Amino acid sequence: MAEVLFDVSAFDCEILRAAFIKSVVEGNVPEERWRALAASLVRDLTGHEDVEPDLLEWITRK
Repeated sequence: MAEVLFDVSAFDCEILRAAFIKSVVEGNVPEERWRALAASLVRDLTGHEDVEPDLLEWITRK
C-alpha cells in the first residue's frame, strides 16, 4: 500500500473546486482539459506530483 504523503482537507477541496470552476468559466476551458487543469491546481496546493483520481473526479464533476 502506498504511503499517504499529504492530506487535503474538506476546506481545501472546496477551495480547489471553486478555483477550478472560476478558471473554467473565465478561461473558457474545454471539457477535455478539465482533468489536467484540476490536477495542476492540486499539485500547486500540495507540492506533490501524485494526485488522487477520486479527488480529480470530484473537482471536475458537473
